[in-house]
Amino acid sequence: MKVRIILLFAAVFVVLQASPQNKRQRFSPKEFKEDMEQFIAKEAGLTPKEAAKFFPVYDEMGKKQRAVYGRMRRLGRVKPADEKGCREAIQKRDKLELELKQIQQAYHNKFMSIIPASKLFDVIKAEDMFHRRMLKKFNRQPRPSKK
Repeated sequence: MKVRIILLFAAVFVVLQASPQNKRQRFSPKEFKEDMEQFIAKEAGLTPKEAAKFFPVYDEMGKKQRAVYGRMRRLGRVKPADEKGCREAIQKRDKLELELKQIQQAYHNKFMSIIPASKLFDVIKAEDMFHRRMLKKFNRQPRPSKK
């Protein structure tokens, strides 16, 4: 009798663990990148040839931007203890934000030598749209329970 009860509990446990509502989908950077590229290419009307030239340069820009974002994140982790330290942290952050815009401007100029400006305009719009949709999608997912 005890063996049956134990087997019953084990079976219920396995079923509960395997149910799709308890599984939270893991974030995959590779899938995210592929989905984003596919969405942008479609929305901007990039030809396969244009996309093949455009996305390696786009990825290069993303790497440079992520490096700056990382420095900004490290800068904002700990609040300085005094006014002077806070002032310096704000000024460093401002410089990093300007650096981000300079990277973006330089790469926009590179992009316009690869694709027409009208398509680049559509790429920028599509990128914003894609990120908004992904944020909505991730916000709709159930939060994992804390144990």
